[in-house]
Amino acid sequence: MTSVTCELCPRACVIPQGAAGDCRVRVNLGGKLRATTYGRPSAVHVDPMEKKPLFHFHPGTPVFSLATAGCNLHCLNCQNWQLSQRAGEEMETVYRADPAEVIQAARDAGCNSLAYTYSDPIVFYEYVYDTSELAHRAGLNNTYHSAGYINRKPLEQLCPLLDAANIDLKALDDGFYRRISGGTLKPVLDTLITLRREGVWLEVTNLLIPTLNDDPALIRRMARWMVAELGPDTPLHLSRFRPQYRMQNLPPTPASTLERARQEALQAGLHYVYIGNLLGHDWGSTYCPRDGTLLIGRSGYAITAYTLTADGRCPTCNDRIPGIWS
Repeated sequence: MTSVTCELCPRACVIPQGAAGDCRVRVNLGGKLRATTYGRPSAVHVDPMEKKPLFHFHPGTPVFSLATAGCNLHCLNCQNWQLSQRAGEEMETVYRADPAEVIQAARDAGCNSLAYTYSDPIVFYEYVYDTSELAHRAGLNNTYHSAGYINRKPLEQLCPLLDAANIDLKALDDGFYRRISGGTLKPVLDTLITLRREGVWLEVTNLLIPTLNDDPALIRRMARWMVAELGPDTPLHLSRFRPQYRMQNLPPTPASTLERARQEALQAGLHYVYIGNLLGHDWGSTYCPRDGTLLIGRSGYAITAYTLTADGRCPTCNDRIPGIWS
């Protein structure tokens, strides 16, 4: 029987007949690759946009979120490992929904946006693509939260259908990717640059893990790379680590570490740096980088204040705040 090479991600898995690739869900059936999870989401929720996290894209609005099993990375600290580190047949089929049914469910839930999230939408690419195409026809937005471990060609084909993306940049350190996630750094950097070039609204998340990627010099280097390659207005979310999955030997990230990392990123030139997974922290809110005016107040995922003008400007200095605003 003929083996098939998967060209979706940098792993380039050579998959024998009847077998799956590294992601566990892309299977060679009769010489053609099929995602066994197509139309079979394992998680469906209505979330606030802030949970994605997207802070400069229609803040405060509900987003219809879905995921299937599988992932092409194997992060030791994965918070959704029960979903991402399983094959499709290992998951109970709670939902069956073709793309048209997803669009209808989103409308019924009062959502103007969809999010492909939780595991990694890269591995259910065809389902994302087909659903995104129908979503645009229906006037809905598509958002995408991913680790960004995808080849350039399929990403470029998807970009015209994406309105916003949050990509995990785990560290500006190839060794970290190899040790902790089982991947490499360069494809992720290429993904970020491609999304920016193709006009997709982009935000970045960096999960700070004590002793592994929380060195201030590493944060500084990452922020400088973002300023140079993505622009200083790209929002950065510094997220608190909590022990889970195969990394329960480390403590949660101290608030002081997150605060110092935020200062490093600001001093490196980024304008919007947020602290996440730390309920009630002041730096989950959006402030004008010119005069410090509170623009969007947040407590957890809830909006507590909103002073942006209708066209997305600071009410004090009238500067345009980058983003896509409701």
